Amino acid sequence: MGKFIEVAKESDITESTMREVVAEGHEILLAKAGGSYYATSNRCPHMGAKLSEGKLEGFVVICPRHGSQFDLRDGRIIGWASKMPSVFSAIGKVIKRPRPLTTYPVKREGGKILVEI
Repeated sequence: MGKFIEVAKESDITESTMREVVAEGHEILLAKAGGSYYATSNRCPHMGAKLSEGKLEGFVVICPRHGSQFDLRDGRIIGWASKMPSVFSAIGKVIKRPRPLTTYPVKREGGKILVEI
């Protein structure tokens, strides 16, 4: 079991937004969706793009580089490299097998958002 680290104030992040935070050397994507806060790895497991520079649609974060899509709630893959031409997408799946995002437990205390590392 890790320890909880303060990464932001609740007022720092509004509904349907996301941002990058760093906690003990971990690049974390912090997002608010459906009234709850979520924390995942900020780097796409496909080619390492910063997910915080992508889009947030409901509970789905979309990678800005190749369009991979992940569910914030559990990190599962919704779509893998959908912006790539199909032949490159097929090759890419062999070279970089689809992997879910790492997720981190989040809690709120006294107006602060804490992530377990």
